[in-house]
Amino acid sequence: MFGFFLVEYGDPQLVERLNEGWYDLAMSAGLLDENREFLVMLPRGTWTAAVDRRLRHRVHVWHRVRLLDRWDIMGAGAATFLGIRAGHPGFAMLALDNSVWLLADTYEAGVGVYAVRDPAHSPGVLSDLEWLAREDVYRDREFGRDVTAWLERKRQG
Repeated sequence: MFGFFLVEYGDPQLVERLNEGWYDLAMSAGLLDENREFLVMLPRGTWTAAVDRRLRHRVHVWHRVRLLDRWDIMGAGAATFLGIRAGHPGFAMLALDNSVWLLADTYEAGVGVYAVRDPAHSPGVLSDLEWLAREDVYRDREFGRDVTAWLERKRQG
C-alpha cells in the first residue's frame, strides 16, 4: 500500500477533509496523468457480481474522466454516483497506465481512502485475489476461473 487516511464521521468538516485528503493522496500517488485524467469504476448498484460478469462485455465498468478545476468528489460526487450521500463515498479509481489504484469506502467509524502503487504486483492485492478465487465468496465459478487464470499468467510472466 502506498498511502491511507481515515476521517471520522463526527468531524464537522468531513467532506472538506475527505476532498483535501483524496486530492493529496491522488497527486502524491500519481493517479492523475498530465491532463488530470484517470479511470473511475462506478458502483454496481444492486447488481450481483455474477450479473456484472455476465454483462461485462456490454457494460463499461471503468470510465475515463478528467478532474476539472471545480470538483467535489466527496460531497456532490458521493451524493450522486460515487457513493450513497455526501461524505459517504464508495468508488475505485485507477491511473490510465494501471500504475495506481485508489479506493474510497465507508466503514463503521468513518471514511477510509487508500492508494496502492503497481496493484498488479502488490502482495496484498495478489493475496486477496488468491483468497477470493479459493473461497469463491461470490459463488461465481467464472469469476474464480478468470482470477485463477490471471494469477497463473502473473506467476509465469
